[in-house]
Amino acid sequence: MSTTGKQQFNAQKVVVVGGGVIGIATAHYLIQKGFEVTVIEQKSVGSGSSFGNCGYICPSHMLPLAEPGMVKKGLVSLFNSQAPFKIKPQFRMALYRWLFQFAKRCNHNDMMEGGRHLKAILDDSRQEYESLLSNGSFEAQWKKSGLCYVMQSEGGLKTFASFSQLLSEHFNTKAQYIPGDDLPAFDPALKSGLAGGFHFQNDASLSPHELVHNWSKNLIESGLNVIENCRLTQVNKAGNRINSILTSQGEMVADYFVFATGAWSSHLASTLGCHIPVEPCKGFSVTVDRPEVCPQVPMLFTEHGVGVTPFDKTLRLGSMIEFSGFDSRIPKPRIDQLFNSASPYLRSNLSRKHEQAWCGWRPMTWDSLPIIGYVPGMKNSLLATGHNMLGMTLAPATGKMVASLVAGESTDIDSSPYSAGRF
Repeated sequence: MSTTGKQQFNAQKVVVVGGGVIGIATAHYLIQKGFEVTVIEQKSVGSGSSFGNCGYICPSHMLPLAEPGMVKKGLVSLFNSQAPFKIKPQFRMALYRWLFQFAKRCNHNDMMEGGRHLKAILDDSRQEYESLLSNGSFEAQWKKSGLCYVMQSEGGLKTFASFSQLLSEHFNTKAQYIPGDDLPAFDPALKSGLAGGFHFQNDASLSPHELVHNWSKNLIESGLNVIENCRLTQVNKAGNRINSILTSQGEMVADYFVFATGAWSSHLASTLGCHIPVEPCKGFSVTVDRPEVCPQVPMLFTEHGVGVTPFDKTLRLGSMIEFSGFDSRIPKPRIDQLFNSASPYLRSNLSRKHEQAWCGWRPMTWDSLPIIGYVPGMKNSLLATGHNMLGMTLAPATGKMVASLVAGESTDIDSSPYSAGRF
């Protein structure tokens, strides 16, 4: 896709580097404010982490990954090849510096503070999705059926009940408790004999690939210029401004530059002159034919670290957290693990005849908050990255915040907790 939409005259120009869901969302809100926008993407639009994730839009995910007990889980993972949260030893000091900062935040107080900041932007984004997708301007398999966390054991149920109570008491986020005996009636795809579940009814889901594809197509009709297979090679700065960028398809001049480069953002740190502590975190998914008895709502099997999303014609299993750098291999045991982890919960045996395995890299920050705002010391360059495992959920709120900052307007929610200056 390389196309130029309607020409806009006398509009300030913005180049957005990165054509994932964050870049496309940013372009959307900038165009709404009258900017002339070009998105460049090193591969094809929506081909990265925006392609094969589970498509959850989940305000219920407001607690940071850095929570009490995560350091122990990371250490245990060194000796467990099937751990859903895994750290692979690497010869990269950047990873160990990141892990040190992450470990410092694995306590109750930091978890609660991070949760308050995440809740603000999660709620804002959920509201934006309602406006974007409920009017039918483009299709994305938008379903407001909630997200159900299902537990196999009584111990797992007790642990999650404490988590649900914390969300209810401190974040006013309530879930419907479903006793184990009632789960098959709630969703006939679930086996009997499970311990129970919690249904967060304000969560939603969509097809991530359809969202980015159709959203970008819709924006092109509104004037967006998209250039694919276009790799950033150099940033030309003068003082506190970027004058232009060099790409594999030539030089680009603009009034503002937004870097929505996901897991690769830390590679820009020296070029932009700021600290961007983003670590790639590998996630896996496998998409199969929709089974005869298919889940009606998206689910998370928390004890096994696996999510399930039903689409119109397929079913996707996904999740897992693996700090293994930019290793693009998809080991068969990891995909087998997704099937084996779902088996205790689902009535249907999933067919693997047409399975499509995938992996992608989430951009992880050590405090679990995204990085949104101006590059410190720069007047016309902004970052929109570090969304951890919530990029799909947080895209509209991120795009809206960036557009307001570029336009010199106040943001709907306080943008300071997400500033790159916090590092």
